[in-house]
Amino acid sequence: MKLRYLLALLLAMTLLTVSCGEKAGEALARIEKNKMLWVGTDATYPPFETINTTTGQPEGLDIDLVKAVCKKLDWQVGFIVTPFDGIVPGLNGQKYDVIVSSFTIAPERAQAVLFSVPYYDAGQSIAVPLDNTAITKAEDLKGKKVGVQLGTTGERMAKSIDGVDVISFENIGAAFIDMENGKLDAVLNDLPTSTKIINTRQKAKIVARELSDEKYGMAVRKADTALVAKINSALTDLKREGLIEKLQQKWFAR
Repeated sequence: MKLRYLLALLLAMTLLTVSCGEKAGEALARIEKNKMLWVGTDATYPPFETINTTTGQPEGLDIDLVKAVCKKLDWQVGFIVTPFDGIVPGLNGQKYDVIVSSFTIAPERAQAVLFSVPYYDAGQSIAVPLDNTAITKAEDLKGKKVGVQLGTTGERMAKSIDGVDVISFENIGAAFIDMENGKLDAVLNDLPTSTKIINTRQKAKIVARELSDEKYGMAVRKADTALVAKINSALTDLKREGLIEKLQQKWFAR
């Protein structure tokens, strides 16, 4: 317990050093000086970000991607795991420098953060139990209990459908477990992660896919234009080198 307390104290001191006295738009100068980028992520979203049960560290497609970005820019990387519904306030509160967390580029979010170039195509999908034949499209969700992840575009879409009983979870995996146990009729969530969970658990099916056109991006504070330019340059190079496809093969095959 003493060691755990000491590590937590050291992390808190580091974060205080990161943000103390820093003016808007000055993050890049500090990152370049310290060679350290702090990343906020909600590690409950396989195969993009989850916690390795052996190491206790984040892993996944997003984690590998931001590590590759940092390698190109000669930076070290540290991860701050945070609930998804608080991830933007954490960024703007200077708890970390960038959000990398299957973060959909959306106009309402762009009012609060500055997005990188997109790096992954994603869209909403509906998953139901294997024996369900009543739900095949979004309109069929009326009057049904639908699980979503708190603070996501899936939650927003579900709430926009009249008559849906929306049940929000901090962890989308918990929604699938509740659906398997008969507590939910469906789950509305990003297609890639729902597909990964279904392939692993084999207890649900996708009945509607690509209900929206969504793309993932990394996000920084609005004033950090110089930082996002650096990230964009590295992301563009990595995409051109085919890293996204390699990471898909690695993480979706597990």
